[in-house]
Amino acid sequence: MTAESPLGGRLDDDDYPAYTMGRAVEMLGTTAGFLRALGEARLITPLRSEGGHRRYSRYQLRIAARARELVDQGTPIEAACRIIILEDQLEEAQRINAEYRAAAGGTDTGTDAGTSSSTGTGTTG
Repeated sequence: MTAESPLGGRLDDDDYPAYTMGRAVEMLGTTAGFLRALGEARLITPLRSEGGHRRYSRYQLRIAARARELVDQGTPIEAACRIIILEDQLEEAQRINAEYRAAAGGTDTGTDAGTSSSTGTGTTG
């Protein structure tokens, strides 16, 4: 696909709001109410189409899937949202730490407990 195509590479963009509420519900096997609850908890904020309909990105759907997984395990939705936010912050801090170490000429072997980036959240975008 070339940059001159109508989609301009948006199909590869994890942040492009390509999915309607109905499609997101179908893909995640959840309810519209669950996705609205994630929005109310400010875990994800879907963009709105010109007609006011919610549109979700692949990144947002991965976050919603992680929330669904935690809720299915018995975690209250508010706690699940907080866990995901903290996991995402930890992953970002570890990424920045690794960049600083690389810039300082240190080698990041991943043997420290604080340098592992495998949180399993799937919330990176």
